[in-house]
Amino acid sequence: MRFLLDTVFLIDHMRGDAGARRRMADLWANATAIYVNEIVVCELMAGLAAADVPSGEALLRPLEFIQPGPESALAAGRWRADARRQGRVLSLADSLIAAAAEAAGATILTRNLRDFSLTPVAVEGY
Repeated sequence: MRFLLDTVFLIDHMRGDAGARRRMADLWANATAIYVNEIVVCELMAGLAAADVPSGEALLRPLEFIQPGPESALAAGRWRADARRQGRVLSLADSLIAAAAEAAGATILTRNLRDFSLTPVAVEGY
């Protein structure tokens, strides 16, 4: 199975969250692909203290970086518009993360199930 890791998962992993640590070990043992995209990388690195940057880079290094094209951006925009019509907010970042996951045929791994449920993409908690 393919997974795109959400920023919150990576933050939890770096903070030593037992559930995130166990799930990451399971991914390395069983997943066919583990992805991040530019949104996840940017959010993670922007939130790190200077002393944590080397650890963040080391965490990202073995992950596969994906960058979907214009069709994914169009889908993300449609999902945001659909959410707005429902009186909900789907952030730009979450919509683009979901679109990248959809393009890669991946499930999003996150604690943020509520927001990602506004998209048609498979989402899994930990």
